[in-house]
Amino acid sequence: MHRSFVIAQISDLHLDGSGRLLATIEALGAALREKMADFADVPDRILLITGDLVDDPTPRALDEALAVIASFRQGGLFTDIQAVAGNHDAGRAGRRAGRHDVYDYLHLPRTSKSVYYRQAGLDLVLLDSNRASLTTFASGNIDQAAYNAMVADSARLSVDLAGSLGSAGRADYSEPVENLVRVLAMHHHPLPQATGEGKRFLGAPDEPLMYLAAPATFLEAATSLNVDLVLHGHRHVEGLTRYSIPDPRATRSRGDETFWRTIYVLSCPSSTGQAGDDAGFNLIHFGPMSGTGNDEYCFAIARYSRRRNDSVFKLLDSNLPDGVIRLPAGRDFSRDPVVQSAIEIGALTTLTRDRAAAFARQLLKRHVFHPVDEVDWPSAFLTYLVTAETWAELEGRFARSARRQDAEAFAAVTQMLRRLTAHSAGVLGIDDAQLDEIRIRCLGNRDDLLRELPGGPRADVDIEAQVQRRLQLLRDLYEQVSGLGVDPGGEAPPWTPN
Repeated sequence: MHRSFVIAQISDLHLDGSGRLLATIEALGAALREKMADFADVPDRILLITGDLVDDPTPRALDEALAVIASFRQGGLFTDIQAVAGNHDAGRAGRRAGRHDVYDYLHLPRTSKSVYYRQAGLDLVLLDSNRASLTTFASGNIDQAAYNAMVADSARLSVDLAGSLGSAGRADYSEPVENLVRVLAMHHHPLPQATGEGKRFLGAPDEPLMYLAAPATFLEAATSLNVDLVLHGHRHVEGLTRYSIPDPRATRSRGDETFWRTIYVLSCPSSTGQAGDDAGFNLIHFGPMSGTGNDEYCFAIARYSRRRNDSVFKLLDSNLPDGVIRLPAGRDFSRDPVVQSAIEIGALTTLTRDRAAAFARQLLKRHVFHPVDEVDWPSAFLTYLVTAETWAELEGRFARSARRQDAEAFAAVTQMLRRLTAHSAGVLGIDDAQLDEIRIRCLGNRDDLLRELPGGPRADVDIEAQVQRRLQLLRDLYEQVSGLGVDPGGEAPPWTPN
């Protein structure tokens, strides 16, 4: 199963509690239902609201926002809903009171929050950008102290961003941090857009108006944390920008794409068309690039717009063949099928026999389970180890609801996989202590583990004898798998047991 997720981004609803926008919200919901129909099979379908849910945080407006969020939860269209606060949501401190504080009432992050979606390998980072507020500038009270405070607050956004992720990743990540797809959501545009509204409207420098001490500060922080995509609202305009900057971990630059880290910044207009603006929303689908024949991934972005006097949302980028912008993800997000199975198994409490059989086929389809003479021993060892650990998890889940005979058959396969692992470890000269250490890390970064393993068999190993021993173990494994009554179909290892 490929890793995949969909984010439907809406923004700047500006609900006021009067009910005047409910028909507009219903039209938005209908458009989302229609456009999301193609993604019904995607496990993670997230509705993201990038701020300004309300026009002013009055109790009536916040209650209306809560009701709108509840309506989006109904019907199973989305598997999760997340939001960040905008400047209109926060309002003035004196107008927020008691339980209707927007952050508490709508459960919005006050600084930053990281939300992990295990199956997709998505880390959605929600960042509050309201502390560097425009209130002082908008009121015309601009002095040096206010300016310095704003710059200081804006500089803390990078600290908040890093703080939500931690220095070494979270314990619940099912894969290395560098293999995550990291999407950052905030309300305000983090980098300059086409118009320099600071100078144009307020006579103030643009930098603090971007809510950062300097755009380069934000880019450096986002790059170091492997952010791939930034989603924001605030300006009520469509916008898509690509930033490519040197990767601080890269060592080469001469025509080498690995030297560059690319971050995409996508803006969302007001989804209810406030202030006479065109309405709009974005659909971001992350998944394999179609038609490439390999495991390259991309962001497929469909932007929808409804003109001021129109009632229908239409594709904004209609000049493209299918109206979709496809952006290469820039890193290898392909996932070992065994790791994918481990993540799916870990999310289950019980297993039917048919589901367990499907996992069995998935786990044993790798080419190292075929009796070839030329063996890449380090790769084979790591695959046997990962498969053995994942099969043990499968066995434990299945045993809770399986018949005793079936449970014993699955346990026998676990032991065979461990024998294969121990045999390959012996060929490479890996002792028991090393094996235990590698076993703890076996679902981590495969490339890193391979670099730490011996490059080939020990010098004193009789290769031909060990190849024959491996073949015998594979035959024994096949007999055990056949005893499960599992039909591996065309993916079955093509040998006949003795």
